[in-house]
Amino acid sequence: MKATGIVRKVDQLGRIVVPKELRKTMGIDIGSPLEIYVEDDRVIVRKYEPSIKTCMVTGESSEEHLELANGNVVLSQEAAKQLLDELKQKESRFVGNA
Repeated sequence: MKATGIVRKVDQLGRIVVPKELRKTMGIDIGSPLEIYVEDDRVIVRKYEPSIKTCMVTGESSEEHLELANGNVVLSQEAAKQLLDELKQKESRFVGNA
């Protein structure tokens, strides 16, 4: 971890301000979720990016799911196989109409 030389005080409500330069560098915008945790004697603050994805078909959550269409579609392997089988069955309709 690289030291930035930036020091901030905690205010009366327990808040700190993350400097604009750091927010810009890290892609943290207004409303961005931040994850806060303790590691040894350090308090770590980082941009929250959920690693657990929920399948749009089965509703199951897992880190192993497939992300398709630029992350807009999340499928378990099981659901992907089901959809592929269904698409193959319906393929003849599309090919016949082309």
